[in-house]
Amino acid sequence: MKQVDIFKALSNEARLQILEWLKEPDLHFTPHEGIDMNKTGVCVSQITEKLEMTQSTASHYLSMLLQVGLIKANRIGKYTYYKRNEDAINGIAEFLKQKR
Repeated sequence: MKQVDIFKALSNEARLQILEWLKEPDLHFTPHEGIDMNKTGVCVSQITEKLEMTQSTASHYLSMLLQVGLIKANRIGKYTYYKRNEDAINGIAEFLKQKR
């Protein structure tokens, strides 16, 4: 993925907020029974509720973050769970360090 696409995905306050919440999901969400949010991720419905946006808007934002590799999706039954892709986020940080 091109860096410019990653920065486009990051250019929205709500998408940045999603990444921040997913950094420490236990502080921001209540897990589904039997789900370890740090390993599995956070359910799309919980993210949608916290954003106070429509499901279609939240899904679009998550899709953008997923397309550029900043988050990962994990489907379990009828639910999709999202978590941060720390390798990709660290890669962006390293890219920025090199540009100083």
